[in-house]
Amino acid sequence: MNTESTATIHTIGFTKKTAAEFFELLRGSRTQRVVDVRLNNVSQLAGFSKRDDLRYFLKEICHIDYVHLPVLAPSADILAAFGKHKKDWPDYELAFLELMKKREIEKQIDPAVIKGGCLLCSEATPHYCHRRLVVDYLAQHWGDLQVHHLG
Repeated sequence: MNTESTATIHTIGFTKKTAAEFFELLRGSRTQRVVDVRLNNVSQLAGFSKRDDLRYFLKEICHIDYVHLPVLAPSADILAAFGKHKKDWPDYELAFLELMKKREIEKQIDPAVIKGGCLLCSEATPHYCHRRLVVDYLAQHWGDLQVHHLG
């Protein structure tokens, strides 16, 4: 599915950020919705970014909507292989790219949900995070996406 014009999408990770830094980055980005691409978004380790708390804070602080799309998250076995067995990044990247192809995420996700949104994950930076792989993959299938990594 190709788009006719360039759309903006942001990405952000919540670790190594205070709540104030996190919400100010989102507010300044003028994003319309946060698209949570974490497999597990209710962990106590998530602090202010636990699903229900985050939904509330986004609406009250920034007037931003929230949606959880676990289809854009790596599977538990991919996460376990990378985390516990210390697979290197190229192996993780290859496994996740194959999973996105198998899931056909470009057909499952409405571009209107992603465009103007901000993909959220836990990693502090996008360099070794699946959110970057997701936006790169979608840009290849949908056409132009202007990506801004907020951190």
